[in-house]
Amino acid sequence: QVQLVESGGGLVQAGGSLRLSCAASGRTISSYVMGWYRQPPGKEREFVAAISAISWSGSSTYYRDSVKGRFTISRDSAKNTVYLQMNSLKPEDTAAYYCAATRAGRNHYVVESYDYWGQGTQVTVSS
Repeated sequence: QVQLVESGGGLVQAGGSLRLSCAASGRTISSYVMGWYRQPPGKEREFVAAISAISWSGSSTYYRDSVKGRFTISRDSAKNTVYLQMNSLKPEDTAAYYCAATRAGRNHYVVESYDYWGQGTQVTVSS
């Protein structure tokens, strides 16, 4: 079992930045694909970013088009933590953000692929 706890959400003005953290426990997450999803008010959960399991060549990252160039996903193996650095935030980024983990080899763009989820952290961007 993997337990995930998100933190770092809050209220920020448009153009500002936040860094979300996802602390994992129970197992080391270096062999897991880690994803960030978000759920805007009244909408379905949507993919934001993912980072592949660590391999000899490092990790690959993936983003939804609307956050490319603004968001960066990264992991710290020593801390068993994944981060989402969010810059140039826009009101449309307002959502509950969730961290998730899945085994390598699954489609990391699909919410059903993930086995473990955190409780979420709210991000609100004011205009």
